[in-house]
Amino acid sequence: MQEAVPGVPANDPVVFGPSGRVLLATSKLLAIIGGLLFVGLVVMSIVSIVGRKLLSAPVPGDVELLQMIAAAASAAFFAFCHLNHGDVKVDFFTAAAPPWVNHLLDAFGSLLVGLVGAVLTWRVYVGAIGTQESGETSAILDIPVWWAQIAMVPGFAMLALAGFYMAARHAQEAMRRGEARR
Repeated sequence: MQEAVPGVPANDPVVFGPSGRVLLATSKLLAIIGGLLFVGLVVMSIVSIVGRKLLSAPVPGDVELLQMIAAAASAAFFAFCHLNHGDVKVDFFTAAAPPWVNHLLDAFGSLLVGLVGAVLTWRVYVGAIGTQESGETSAILDIPVWWAQIAMVPGFAMLALAGFYMAARHAQEAMRRGEARR
């Protein structure tokens, strides 16, 4: 069974295969985890602000925690967004183009997303290992900084997979529609 790609009009037959459904479900789970992390940050911020104003007792290291957790939580959303066509697109010039042209352009854009995701995964991982080796910790809570960096890697890796998957799907659809024109 194939499932329609979320965010794509019903008359556009780009579909997810079995591996795409697994990728979508995994990226959705990662995005939910990222959302829950943000909810936790909001609660912590409220407690810290109220504690600071009323009791002169903020949450120690609240800004450090906010920075570290928000970085990982943000990276968790990118793949799900791309798989749902939630990226910003400027299609003013291509709106009237044949569907195969738009799929070809979407394939190229998704390929770029995949490449950027792969480079980010690689560089964040290398940076985390370097930070671990240097022993850098946060100023107030003494938390190893590499923990926050390595927590971003799964989100960027999923972005790379999502980009490459969508590039392949759009390329297949562009070829199918291009051949149908002949």
